[in-house]
Amino acid sequence: MRFSPALAEIRFGFGLSPEIPPPDSVAEMLGRLSGPDLMADAYPIAPLADFLPRIREQFLLRRAARKAEDEAERTRLAEEIKTLQRAANTDHLGWSGQTFLRAIRTQDAFRERLVWFWADHFTARGKNNLFLPAALPYVEEAIRPHVAGRFADLLKAAVKSPLMLHFLDQRHSIGPNSTMARDKGNRRGLNENLAREVLELHTLGVGGPYDQTDVRQLAELFTGMTFNLQQGYLFNDKMAEPGPETVLGRRYGGRGGGAGLDRLLDDLALHPATAAHIARKLATHFVSDTPDPALVDRLAARYLDTGGALVEVYAALLDHTASWQVAPGNVKPPADFVVSACRALAPPGLEDRFRNPQHVRKTCLDPMAVMGQNWTRPPGPDGWPEQDAAWITPQGLAVRLVWALEVPQHLLGTLPDPAAFAERTLGPVLTEPVRFAAGAAETRADGIGLVLASPAFQRR
Repeated sequence: MRFSPALAEIRFGFGLSPEIPPPDSVAEMLGRLSGPDLMADAYPIAPLADFLPRIREQFLLRRAARKAEDEAERTRLAEEIKTLQRAANTDHLGWSGQTFLRAIRTQDAFRERLVWFWADHFTARGKNNLFLPAALPYVEEAIRPHVAGRFADLLKAAVKSPLMLHFLDQRHSIGPNSTMARDKGNRRGLNENLAREVLELHTLGVGGPYDQTDVRQLAELFTGMTFNLQQGYLFNDKMAEPGPETVLGRRYGGRGGGAGLDRLLDDLALHPATAAHIARKLATHFVSDTPDPALVDRLAARYLDTGGALVEVYAALLDHTASWQVAPGNVKPPADFVVSACRALAPPGLEDRFRNPQHVRKTCLDPMAVMGQNWTRPPGPDGWPEQDAAWITPQGLAVRLVWALEVPQHLLGTLPDPAAFAERTLGPVLTEPVRFAAGAAETRADGIGLVLASPAFQRR
């Protein structure tokens, strides 16, 4: 292994910053994961438990509006609903700004990258009304506290999160022979969405050692998993399919109250197919679309040897020679591009800017959407694509170029010397063509734009 502080920031963080020293060792990177979460304290985001009461308030207002007989009262309630929705949307923009500030300002950039990685692995998003702004509170509550723990604990927190249960329609899934199913007026039925995604996306992976029978049995085991807007997650025995279920040849449940759920999730977390799936995803995300098989095998072996202790798996990733090849890595998704550019530019007054909802929208979210990444709204439960081809599109590249040419001057006013900017921003991945172009640019705006739009900066 040939550790490089600059490459550590570029490949495993959000790029170099003139204000923040890079880590000096793998031990420092891993040690910070075990230390206090300074960025969460500096730039707070509400957890989902604090957001659910606002969804309940909107639900109660909508119900009252439907029942109101007086037109004036209905109008008043409709305006309250709009006010509540506007406040939630404003908070979403504020939390987005906090998320970006964490990545831009942190000395613990590996932690921030891991939070983004696992939030994508366990994609969950709101589908209507006040659930739409709930994605970042979900990450704050279910994902961030567990990125340096055991995968099994991360799996349980994500799968049982109210937002995941909402997103994958688990909240209303009932067993065919459950108490609730015997109610003739009940039109609900068994829903397999969560069961399928837990097996296919979260644990065993596409092509894993399971079949449709396993999906069905797991869906029946999951019945009863629900939530309400006052308590959060809960298990409702009346919705649950009675009797044990057999998943991957093992029997679970049968005693009521969700017995067997945690044991099933623990077993899935420790399955060799899960180890291989997680290992490949980590290697693909951080190193290459076509990772070295030896690296994947090393990560999977460490995962199994340590019972899914994630810090040990990260150590295996950072200790492997393949992780430190200077050759350009994966293309940055739009959010990573915008954040790494802001980190490299280090504009003054960034906190004030990113706490302004309109600035967050105009500088980050709107351009990112045109680049192909609609923030917190990935196209499906499999999250954002990892393949470079998904981000290297004519429209996406054109918008990146425009952003690189226009936004730096807006953020900084007086731009730095492009040649010096190229040296400190790209470090070991700076190429001679980029060095020459930065030095020969007619204006500083052109030079900075060329550096940020260069293939060397667009990749990790």
